[in-house]
Amino acid sequence: MSILETITGPRDLDGLGIEQLRELAQEIREFLVREVSKTGGHLGPNLGLVELTIAIHRVFDSPNDPIVFDTGHQSYVHKLLTGRQDFSRLRQQGGLAGYPQRAESVHDVVESSHASSSLSWADGISRAFEMTGQDDRHVVAIVGDGALTGGMTWEALNNISDDNTRNLVIVVNDNGRSYAPTIGGMAHFLNRVRTKRSYRRLHLSSARFFDHLGSPGRAFYRGIRGGTHGFLSRFANNRGPYASLDIKYLGPIDGHDPRALEEALHQAKDYAAPVIVHVITQKGKGFEPAMLDDADQFHAVGQIDPSSGEPLERSNGPSWTGVFADELVKIADRDERVVGITAAMLRPTGLHAMAQKHPDRVLDVGIAEQHAVTSAAGLAFGGLHPVVAVYATFLGRAFDQVLMDVALHRAGVTFVLDRAGVTGPDGPSHHGQWDLAFLQVVPGIRIAAPRDGATLREELAEAIAIDDAPTVIRFPKGGVGPDIPAVRRTDDGVDVLREAPHKDVLIVAVGPLATLALDVAARLADQGIGATVIDPRWVVPTPPSVIGFADQHRLVVSLEDGVRVGGVGTRIRQDLRAANVDTGLTELGLPAEFLDHASREEIFERIGLTAQSIARNVVAQVLGSRIPVAKPLPEELEQLSVDGASERQ
Repeated sequence: MSILETITGPRDLDGLGIEQLRELAQEIREFLVREVSKTGGHLGPNLGLVELTIAIHRVFDSPNDPIVFDTGHQSYVHKLLTGRQDFSRLRQQGGLAGYPQRAESVHDVVESSHASSSLSWADGISRAFEMTGQDDRHVVAIVGDGALTGGMTWEALNNISDDNTRNLVIVVNDNGRSYAPTIGGMAHFLNRVRTKRSYRRLHLSSARFFDHLGSPGRAFYRGIRGGTHGFLSRFANNRGPYASLDIKYLGPIDGHDPRALEEALHQAKDYAAPVIVHVITQKGKGFEPAMLDDADQFHAVGQIDPSSGEPLERSNGPSWTGVFADELVKIADRDERVVGITAAMLRPTGLHAMAQKHPDRVLDVGIAEQHAVTSAAGLAFGGLHPVVAVYATFLGRAFDQVLMDVALHRAGVTFVLDRAGVTGPDGPSHHGQWDLAFLQVVPGIRIAAPRDGATLREELAEAIAIDDAPTVIRFPKGGVGPDIPAVRRTDDGVDVLREAPHKDVLIVAVGPLATLALDVAARLADQGIGATVIDPRWVVPTPPSVIGFADQHRLVVSLEDGVRVGGVGTRIRQDLRAANVDTGLTELGLPAEFLDHASREEIFERIGLTAQSIARNVVAQVLGSRIPVAKPLPEELEQLSVDGASERQ
């Protein structure tokens, strides 16, 4: 039996000697490479965090001492050490989540897994312990160095250092990368720390940054360049509201030395005040293909060959991200006003292609979505057209900036939202299901949802041509299917994908759900129900011709991969009412709930967004409203009740 197999909980680590700990670390790395290569997942970050996670669990007493991860994709080793060693269905329906999940274990605390929030969580938890007299409990926050680029981290540090009586340990996991290489002045400083020749010089240089933040008269930021310098100089020169910060610093520590890690963590635990432990690790450690990969060191992988790291499944066609990346380069070649902005997601959002061709016109601001959006408003004011490319789930972090900095000022900024809708295995914190609902309240905004590669290309060009309002292009994760030709296009840009001779049902398809809508229409046609399918292309605001189509039909069905509450269907319903059109409307989309990890298809099946379920739903409504059909329905469909259909909806 391996050592790993004997670990059913953190206290099983207590009796291990130093050589056994090293052997356990090796076993964990072999386990991760073997298992994650079968399922896909975040491999590189966890390979670098093995010894650190072991040391934290030996020194601290989880769950009595809560451990907060920033972000949660680096929690695989934590799962292994807390009794969860079945990775056979990692990130799949019924298997372990790829992030911390409270339903899995009492050892998991924070599920959101959006970067730069852990210190705020840790601040709140530690204050609660202090206020309730739980002085024997500690809070440990594990922060990747990329999280230090996020504004929430600095807001939290300001408050954490306001008093020094709480048991709070902040572990800075410094591997030089968040997803890709870390961006900004903070990164430049830490890079210099990492490259010092001696440990003493390393310690003195980094201690100047973290220890006694804000001590009067300390001029230790002279060597720092970039945006961080001006901000931190206020600490050093005793100016502004942050002049009195004082947080104990320990490090830098070799993140792969069990003995050094435990010694530092014990010192931090005994200090009885907020402490920063600076740990230097190597992302992808122990897996040669990851260590040789300069792009992202196997941050997230699909199924791979565990020996070579080569992917086992290759895409048969282009991805949505790839289509966007190629088209943006072509547009940027023609239009010098176009600039790209992203928040630590240069390669995942496809902006790396433009960065290679036009390096001076692409900005990666680090994990700072709020800054990215407001900076884009400034770029627009200066005569440029910014294209802000982020995951759909992350734009919610910058909603106020979209509303007050971009829309209020009528700035011509295009937002490209990758991973919109159901993303699948990454789970509730990463589904891009909210954007259609929360963006609709922004005055003047225009939202496009391409159904295929061709419409993505043309809608991107249309969006960039708009200079007096924010525009949004949203598309899902994965491969682009075949182009879906339109029967015709209306004067206001609505594509008619299928037109029935008798107008019973109008299906309004949002983006890639056009394929599903056409399948539903074909099933309805088999039952003698005439169905027209349209793709508005620009779903917000509602094109006038959509209202006209609705007035010609007996029932409208909207299909979208966003939440139904406040979604496109709701918008159409309001516009129908304003136009005095009394056609009934059924809004089909995602429920307003957090969807567990599973494949996109499995989630659609569970919530009833399948062609069979939708067709049955529509047939039941047709029967209930006595809409005449061209021929009798099969007996089994005649027996469907409207109530039953509503439940499935």
